[in-house]
Amino acid sequence: MNAPFPAMSWVAIGQLSDIPVRGARCVVTPMGKIGIFRTAANEVYAIEDHCPHKGGPLTQGIVHGGAVTCPLHNWVIDLKTGEAQGADEGRVKTLPLRLDGEVIELGLDPSVLAETPPA
Repeated sequence: MNAPFPAMSWVAIGQLSDIPVRGARCVVTPMGKIGIFRTAANEVYAIEDHCPHKGGPLTQGIVHGGAVTCPLHNWVIDLKTGEAQGADEGRVKTLPLRLDGEVIELGLDPSVLAETPPA
C-alpha cells in the first residue's frame, strides 16, 4: 500500500470489501479513471485505469502477485510503480491510497479538487 502524503486531500471511495481479493474497481475522479486493485495479500493500490500500450482498461485485467495484466495485449503493469514489466516500456501514474479501518481513501491533489466544478 502507498504511504500517506501530507499535502493530499483524502477522499473516501468505498470499502475494502467492495473489491474482491485479486480484483479491481474503477473510480472516476477529476483526474480521470483510476483503478483500485486488491492483491491476494490484501494490499491495495491505485493507478490510472489505462494501459500505456493501447489504453486498455486495466481494471478488466487479471491481478496476480503485485501486478495486473492488461486484457488487450497482455502487458504486465506493476501496481506499486505503474511501470510496464518485461521487455515492454511505459508506465501509468500511481496515486496514494490508504485504509482507515475498512474505508479506502484516495489521495488527490487539493488544487485539482479546487478546479473541479460542482456536480
